[in-house]
Amino acid sequence: MHLSLPLRPLLLGLLLLCALTATAQKKPVTKPITPPDTTIATDTTRRFEDRVMKNLRELSEQNTMMGRLLKSIVDFNPEEDDPLNLDAELIEREYERHNYKVVRNIQIVALDAIGYSIHDTTSMPGTWLERTGNLFHAKTKRGLIRNKLLFKKNEPLEPLALVESERLLRQTDFILDARILVDERTTTDDSLDVVVITKDVFSLGGSGSFSPSSGAGRITVRELNFLGLGHQPEVTYRFNQNAPRPWEFAGRYSIENIGRSYITADVAYINQNYYKEKSAFLHRDFYATNTRYAGAVGISEVEERILLPPTSSDTIPVFGNLGYTRRDAWFGRAFHFKSYNLGYEPRTPLIVGVRVIDTNYKTIPTENFQSNQLYLGSIGISVRKYYKDRYLFGFGRTEDIPAGSIVSVTAGFEDGAITNRRYLGASFSFARYRQNAGYLFGSASFGSFIDDDSWQQGTLQVQSLYFTRLYESGNWKLRHYIQGRTTFGLNRNPEELLTINNNEGLRGFNSALLRGSKRVTLNYEANIYTPFSFLGFKLATVAIADVAWLSAGNKTSPFKNKPYTGYGIGFRFHNEYLSFSTLQILFSYYPRTPGNEDISRFKVYESSRPYYEFTDFRFSRPGVAEFR
Repeated sequence: MHLSLPLRPLLLGLLLLCALTATAQKKPVTKPITPPDTTIATDTTRRFEDRVMKNLRELSEQNTMMGRLLKSIVDFNPEEDDPLNLDAELIEREYERHNYKVVRNIQIVALDAIGYSIHDTTSMPGTWLERTGNLFHAKTKRGLIRNKLLFKKNEPLEPLALVESERLLRQTDFILDARILVDERTTTDDSLDVVVITKDVFSLGGSGSFSPSSGAGRITVRELNFLGLGHQPEVTYRFNQNAPRPWEFAGRYSIENIGRSYITADVAYINQNYYKEKSAFLHRDFYATNTRYAGAVGISEVEERILLPPTSSDTIPVFGNLGYTRRDAWFGRAFHFKSYNLGYEPRTPLIVGVRVIDTNYKTIPTENFQSNQLYLGSIGISVRKYYKDRYLFGFGRTEDIPAGSIVSVTAGFEDGAITNRRYLGASFSFARYRQNAGYLFGSASFGSFIDDDSWQQGTLQVQSLYFTRLYESGNWKLRHYIQGRTTFGLNRNPEELLTINNNEGLRGFNSALLRGSKRVTLNYEANIYTPFSFLGFKLATVAIADVAWLSAGNKTSPFKNKPYTGYGIGFRFHNEYLSFSTLQILFSYYPRTPGNEDISRFKVYESSRPYYEFTDFRFSRPGVAEFR
């Protein structure tokens, strides 16, 4: 038996089940469900919701253990969301008249994680649980927030500086939401005051698991904002492992935006049975639309065990050892075209990047690995802008949706210890968003080494993502997600193989032997956001359907093979106060499993990592197309 599910979501599910049971006993629901966009459906849903909440409230007023527990953790008067019909475009024209005024004063209001509201700064923690929770959280320092701003005191306010700064704050791991406002009461014709309001995430978090039968377990502790300084340590320790050594350790430390340079430092030390890593990096991205310089420098030392190509007779995986040291550096420069619309047109920079990677292999499992120096250069054009919406990956908070397009071409040369090769690659991505139609993203990329006019280790990738607009019925909300991904390998090395495990194909699926060189996956998901909230935990129900095709060899189509499928239903708990934010529990079923492995067709799958992610249209470092 493996215990890894947190107690609090299970308790919340039990309470919800009690409320639904009480409702069903009072008045059984026998009528069929009406289509969601009708007035009847809205009224029916609201009546059902009112009955459930009424039963919970009545139960909380009883002088019983369950009543006292409900009264202490359930908020029967939750804070209302802002209207969803907000101006979707992040470029706020209301501030256009303030362009190039001098910033006279910057007031920063940093709110603690629990019990405060970014929409009502007079709101205070109302229960002892909220007040106690804030004692274990260090509020973000104002200087750290100030370092994120793209405008300064006593300097003219550039177009888009307010909305770009607001977006950068929202994308910070330890900040839940942010608002930047102009104080209209003190604004003059040539100067203004700015108010910056942020609300923290409860940054201290962790997880763990334990198996009573073997005594093995795992403990993870993370802090997203150590002492309010933006430092992010994370430590994982495993014990009583059934491996050559009973313990494993992994530690990471990150410092974001050192000073006001937007340079981030990352160090890692991982000591596991089959993977060891020591690494240190400094990097700076094209974080804003007007950023001119980006780059990174770092070194890593890795020892790992990789899976070797399986045969049809294998019943256990076969591995080989790989060890190397890698030094990596890149630099990028953006050249912005002039705009005559006061900076409100999407920036269209021409970006050039160069990169050098020096890899020295110490241990190799096959002869397909050679020490080398890889020189890469890229040139591209990026157009990006951002929109605002809600109920995408967060439960009601403002989220920034990237849209635009990017096209890039990469060329390079590998100076190898055995042979020399050229590299050529190209990629294109686009995304469009309409509040009434939804979001559509598409991308295509190809890259390959070339040796004596033969293509080696080539990769072709095509990806698409669509999510619908938000459908509403009372306080219930629904959104659909559809994703398609294709990865084809061209003359890949035998040990370079694709899987359909977990985030690579079928959620919750895990096979050690099922591998291939060509893969096509389709994923569907429906999220129903409920109005229920307990101790800051909001509840959504989830339904998924995944299908994946896999084949090996350059001339074999994956569609000639029978696909693997997975289906599931479950719950998603989201707490904006906590660092892990979202916890998802799925009950999955896999009709088909590999014949040479003993894999259960039913599985309870727990995850805190989002399955879908936005692709930002930032120009990134030049690189070789990934095959994974």
